[in-house]
Order: sequence, then structure tokens, then C-alpha cells
Amino acid sequence: MTGPGPTAPAEGPPSELDKLRRRVAALSAKRDEAEARLHALLGSLLPLDDLLADTRRRAGALHGARSARETASAALALGEQVEAAHLMLRGEFARYDVSPMDVVGRPADPAEMWVIGTQPHHTRPEGTVLHERVTGFRLGSATLRPAQVVVSVPGPAPDPAPTPVPEPASVPPAGGGRAQPRRTTRSQRRLPRKPSAPRRRSRRG
Repeated sequence: MTGPGPTAPAEGPPSELDKLRRRVAALSAKRDEAEARLHALLGSLLPLDDLLADTRRRAGALHGARSARETASAALALGEQVEAAHLMLRGEFARYDVSPMDVVGRPADPAEMWVIGTQPHHTRPEGTVLHERVTGFRLGSATLRPAQVVVSVPGPAPDPAPTPVPEPASVPPAGGGRAQPRRTTRSQRRLPRKPSAPRRRSRRG
């Protein structure tokens, strides 16, 4: 009759070597993931470089335009190129969970905004963001770049800009001829006087 076989030794806590191996494996996995994300990000920016190169070419065409029609066409194409590049960049940002803050109309938050100026406003509460001088961005829920903003302070509404008064156009004379300059009368003229010639004294014979 055979007795029971040998029992497996009970597993104890992992050794320091095992802990080190697991830590190295975790770090290697994170490194590979970061390299893959970086490679994907750089690859996604290559079409943006192509678009910006084409935009530069169109800008050169704008400066070389010979007529008003060519200038308007080149300016329109250049604006479309810039808008397309901006949308492409924002799309790539969204893929990596980067989003603009859009802080206009909100109270200024020192945790994610830098106040760089103030402006009087008669209806907005004090400290409300009126303008973004530099757009702020978030990476997930963390602040990637603070926004640089102008906030409201109590004050009157700014005066409206004065309406420019057009200068009166010159009215051509009847008959369609050219407008002649007004003539001054003889009394309105101020001519320099001629120096009087010295008189000769006659000798009596």
C-alpha cells in the first residue's frame, strides 16, 4: 500500500526579483504604447504639412496676381486653405483627447486661465471672460495650456464709433466740361510793389 504523494510546496510572497521583473514588464508596455501614440501623431501631421506647403504656394500666387479678379480668387482660395488646415489640426487634437477650453462668457478660473487684461462692461458680472487672446486647451480633464483672457470690470458701455462723414463730391460745370479754378478779382490780388525808380534832377543851363 502506497502512501500519499509529496505535496506541492505552498507558494509564498513574490520575491524581490519577481517584483522587479513585473515592474520592468509594465514599464516596457507603457513605453511601447507611448511610442505607438507618438508615431501615430507624427504620421497624422504629415498631411497637415502638405496642406501648409500648398497654402504657402497659394500665398505666393496672391502676391503675384496681376488683376483685381486674380487677387480676389487667390485670396478666397488662401482663406479656404487656412480654414481646412485649422479644421484638420483640431480633428487630430480630438483624436488624442485634446480640446479647446472655450472660456468666453465664463467666470475667470485661475486654475486654467491667465488674466492679461480688463475691459469695462455695463452688463457682464465682474471677472467674466470677454475675449481669449490665446486659446486654452485641455488634455482629457487636465490643463494642457492655460487660456490668456481679458475679463470684465464694472464700467460704462464704450462710446459707439463715430460715423465717417463722406466728403462732398465736386460737381462738374454744366456742359460736361472740366471744372475751372475760381478767378480772383484784381482787388483780391496782392502783387508785390515795384521799387520806384530814382528821379533824375534836371540841370538848368
